[in-house]
Amino acid sequence: MSGGMVASVALGILARDNSGKGMPENLIQSLWTAFLLLHLGGPDTITAYSLEDNELWPRQFLDVLFQVGVAIYVSLKSWGAGIALQWIALPVFITGAMKYGERAWVLKLSSTRNLRNFLISQPDPGPDYPDIMEKKRTGTDLELPSPSSAPRPQRYSGSPDDYLSQAYYLFNRFTYLFADLILGYDERQDCHSMICNKSSDEAFELVEGELGLLYDALYTKLTALHFRYRGYRRRCFGLFATIFSLISYIISEDNKSSTADILITYLLLIGAVALEVYGFFFLILSDWTKLWLLQNDQDTMWIRFQKKLDIDEMVAKSRNVEHGEVDAELKSLIFQELKERSKNINTSDVKSCKKLLNYRGDSVLREMRCLEDLKWSTTDVEFDHSLLLWHIATQLCYYEDVKGPQGSNSLGNLKEHSKISQGLSEYMMYLLVMYPNMLPKGIGEIRFKDTCAEAKRFFKQKRKEIGGKVDEACYKLYEVDTNSLEQVKGDATKSVLFYGSRLAKQLQTLEFEKKWDTINKVWVELLTYAAVRCGWKEHGQQLRRGGELLTHVCLLMAHLGLSEQYQIQKQYFRIPQDKRRDKAPLLCLPFLKLLAFVSR
Repeated sequence: MSGGMVASVALGILARDNSGKGMPENLIQSLWTAFLLLHLGGPDTITAYSLEDNELWPRQFLDVLFQVGVAIYVSLKSWGAGIALQWIALPVFITGAMKYGERAWVLKLSSTRNLRNFLISQPDPGPDYPDIMEKKRTGTDLELPSPSSAPRPQRYSGSPDDYLSQAYYLFNRFTYLFADLILGYDERQDCHSMICNKSSDEAFELVEGELGLLYDALYTKLTALHFRYRGYRRRCFGLFATIFSLISYIISEDNKSSTADILITYLLLIGAVALEVYGFFFLILSDWTKLWLLQNDQDTMWIRFQKKLDIDEMVAKSRNVEHGEVDAELKSLIFQELKERSKNINTSDVKSCKKLLNYRGDSVLREMRCLEDLKWSTTDVEFDHSLLLWHIATQLCYYEDVKGPQGSNSLGNLKEHSKISQGLSEYMMYLLVMYPNMLPKGIGEIRFKDTCAEAKRFFKQKRKEIGGKVDEACYKLYEVDTNSLEQVKGDATKSVLFYGSRLAKQLQTLEFEKKWDTINKVWVELLTYAAVRCGWKEHGQQLRRGGELLTHVCLLMAHLGLSEQYQIQKQYFRIPQDKRRDKAPLLCLPFLKLLAFVSR
């Protein structure tokens, strides 16, 4: 992050007007400018630190023009005085200018407006109505296209075991959703048929691959480098240019410069070569290179070589940071629930899909025949209110079962039943506290702070009885009489601490297995309810932190048709045949003149 600033300051110092033009110090410093420009281009592994950086690409272009101008000025100051050093610096200077301009270009390609402009189809006004009516009036034969003759989107034709190609196929459809566009019913069918027959582990692996490709598109140079594969040529040129400069400088026998200047020059040369080698290998080991090899039937030996050296795992881990593993049981439960829900979508009625997406616990409670008793904790309150209630109740139920005969007889059985509930409960609380913008809008921050304040006061009063034990604290909270909460608490505070205790008491009246089955499925519905209400921009922001389970679930739902972005009656944004992203994954077209005119 400091590399750009250091290089800019160094260029400014070198640009100062010194007396003694043509002196050895000035000659070798003109060589340094080429390497400083190279460092301003930045590494291929990151171009943006947030999505907002992509929207500020015009500022980056101005920086490129200014810094390249300063570098040219520094080089011209000593032009003609040291031919050998100038020829050594020239290829590095060209490489640096290309990489710096490339960085601004990548930011432009990844901006929201350019992405949408690329994905939107060319305007289709349909048949010429006046012309048709005129021909009909004059008796001319008409040949109108039938609805069935419209081009259908390309179906996946690769191997069902090739998860990377499948992830790329789904990624091409996911980009439409990320850009807040809509897809047709055919796209929903294609994605659903591809993913519904997979196991939960395979489905999540597929989604993880898609999000990895999205991360590359939003925050790195990889997709731009693979555009028509000119990036390979630029990287090869840069690598050979720096190696040529290093070898040439060694041969040149620079005896006029001071020892300090020579050491600095070697440091810049060796550092530039090391960065270019790293960038070259990072490029050829990327998923985009694998995709190209797969599409050209050349990658079997390459992938086998990567697996022998465990390079494929190393590359994946370097781009994805996981805060914790998602259990296979949780994946299975989420996937099975989503598949069952997708079967209930009425293909002729959009309202059926919207109804399924509005469930946040009430569907499970109705199925378990306890909706009337527990409805006050789900649909009768705001989402963040419901989340806090169920979080407190889940913890209290667990520790109450530990204390009871079920826990004492088989603690392992209890942990097996409650593992999913506790995991999702803690994860949703993590989102509420750390990233509330990913959850439905509400006063969750206020409610959380009020609940924490009441919890601190309550446990402080019970400190002597509780000691430092969490289970004792839960027992004391569970034992509080909650029959007069409305009369005493009212609406003066948003705390839900004791309401969570009331919910736990009601849940404890259910049979052991039914109780935990209910809690597990309620948490899954709360998770899916939040997933589809989080904007794609927020999902994209989290990719730079390693991604979220919420994003995986949201994308999984979209592929299964559980999204309001699918319009069944009107298919405005069908993916046309010429919009396949085989050659230009994120090439963004200029503004359509007609759309620009209408917007004015």
